[in-house]
Amino acid sequence: QVQLVESGGGLVQAGGSLRLSCAASGSITGFNAMGWYRQAPGKQREVVAVITSSGTTNYAAFVKGRFTVSRDVVKNTVDLQMNSLKPEDTAIYYCNLVLRSRPHWGQGTQVAVSS
Repeated sequence: QVQLVESGGGLVQAGGSLRLSCAASGSITGFNAMGWYRQAPGKQREVVAVITSSGTTNYAAFVKGRFTVSRDVVKNTVDLQMNSLKPEDTAIYYCNLVLRSRPHWGQGTQVAVSS
C-alpha cells in the first residue's frame, strides 16, 4: 500500500517562498512519476510539477521559473520549492505518485499567499 505524507504548507506574503515535501512509503518500486497538484476553492485540481522516475521534470506554464520540483531517490521524497509566490497560488497542494498507471494521493497541505 502506498502512503504519501505532505508537509511544509502555510501562510506567506506575496513574493515569499515555501518548500513543500512529500514522503512516500510502501510498495513504490517501479513508480512512473511523482509530483504536485493543486486545487483552489471552486476550481478543478490541476498539475503543478511532475518528475518522472528518470528525473525528467515538467511544469505547468503558470509556475515555470518560480517553482522547482526535486526528488531524493534514497529517502523516497519529492519536494516543491516555491518562490515568488502570488495570491493566485493559494490552494491545497497534493502530492501525487503514479505506480503502474494508478495514481495515489496524499492528504494535501494548505498554501495561502496574502497580498
